[in-house]
Amino acid sequence: MEYEEVGTVAKRYHQLESERDTFLERGREAAKLTIPTLMPEEGHSSSSTYATPYQGIGARGVNNLASKLLLALLPPNSPFFRLTIDDFDLQSIAGDARGQVEEGLARIERAAMQEIEGKSIRVPTFEALKLLIVTGNALVYMPKEGGMKVFRPDRYCTKRDTMGNILEIITKESVSPLMLPDAVKEIIPPSDTPVKNYDLYTCVKTTEKGYSVHQEVAGIEVPSSRGTFKKDQNPFIPLRFIRIDGEDYGRGFIEEYLGDLRSLEALTQAIVQGSAASSKVLFLVRPNGNTKASSLAKAANGAFLSGDSNDVSTLQVQKSADFRVALETMRMINDRLAAAFLLNSSVQRSAERVTAEEVRFMAQELETSLGGVYSILSQEFQLPLINLLLESLTKQGKMPRMPKDSVQPTVVTGIEALGRGQDLNKLATFLQYLQPLGPEVIASEMNLGDYIDRLAASLGIDTSGLIKSAEQKQQEQMMQQQMQQQQMLEQTAMGMAQGAAPQLAKGAVEAE
Repeated sequence: MEYEEVGTVAKRYHQLESERDTFLERGREAAKLTIPTLMPEEGHSSSSTYATPYQGIGARGVNNLASKLLLALLPPNSPFFRLTIDDFDLQSIAGDARGQVEEGLARIERAAMQEIEGKSIRVPTFEALKLLIVTGNALVYMPKEGGMKVFRPDRYCTKRDTMGNILEIITKESVSPLMLPDAVKEIIPPSDTPVKNYDLYTCVKTTEKGYSVHQEVAGIEVPSSRGTFKKDQNPFIPLRFIRIDGEDYGRGFIEEYLGDLRSLEALTQAIVQGSAASSKVLFLVRPNGNTKASSLAKAANGAFLSGDSNDVSTLQVQKSADFRVALETMRMINDRLAAAFLLNSSVQRSAERVTAEEVRFMAQELETSLGGVYSILSQEFQLPLINLLLESLTKQGKMPRMPKDSVQPTVVTGIEALGRGQDLNKLATFLQYLQPLGPEVIASEMNLGDYIDRLAASLGIDTSGLIKSAEQKQQEQMMQQQMQQQQMLEQTAMGMAQGAAPQLAKGAVEAE
């Protein structure tokens, strides 16, 4: 049995459910036409059987869009964000050493990307993106330790203000009594019948300084579950695919194409069932004819029978014209859905490594084709995610904690963040324009060390140990100067020795 909750968080969750039900119904309808397991019916279990749609373009389209969004949001070869400092602040703290600052920021970006790879974030992100495309909503949870967790829309409720900011989030999880801490087991009232699962509620509310969180199970607050988060450190990230002002939940991409998907489903079902009926072979025998049906049924192949061929006919379904109309309509709907799901778009070339320019181009295509969805996800998913990762790196000691009164770098996401790879093209173009001046002028006017630092930052290369430091260059210069001085002393000594030799020889002759 399931435990009946009576706590305040459970009551609040049930209050918010009424505002969520409409979005859930639309999400379930969209899932039936695409991937039914993404949003199952209420009361489902692991033994539930899900009906498979007759058409497969819905599932193909969802997986294709999710894959492209995943590649644009979390590119494997380059950071999906960049750290920037205002030009005036940068000039005040770095002077002419801008390249060193850029190289340091790029090093932090690479550390964050390594953290993403270590936490295996891409797999749950792909699951969340499919939920977003179908249902329009998904909740991502990033704990301090471990990987990412994704909540379906039927497992959480949320409340937003008129600007879309989060006011309240309540999650609902089913946990076994064995998973509860001992302190919780001791305070839960005993039950006459064995309890199979408890409902664990986690409530996150907005405060003046950030967010507060606490948990409740069986109507009792979980001990030591209360805590607070800063405004940019909330591990619960509610995502929306298409946002509409004034609504607590988002709209799915599939909702905009439900008409085409319904029509295609009905036509495909009719064609499949009609084709099955047409493929059935039935022979009709005239009742008063000379040919016996039993003789035909028992006769072997090539046997001789007495009868009249006019007594036997084949039943045929005269629906080829109707099938042709249905197929043409299906073809038109398929083309429209293929264009909507970007199935015919080949932005990425088939290669082992995807370049930064390809990722940038794909992001732009998603932005224009999906009506700004990439920008929404960059602000509501990428930005909170990278803030959490940077804070985790700071606590682990992999990233220095900057003083409060110092200049803080700004996290930039979206298409602009993908532009660090464009810095390489800008540097190359700049150097090309300087070529007519000649190598001597370039060497005299350009700071080579800063150019190398900026070049390495644009390529995402760690120059530690690769490029000589200022101390190493100074030591080499001192060694060269010492060697030159020693050579000059040796040459001077040899010259003096060569000049004294004739005088010594002359003196020796005169002495004789």
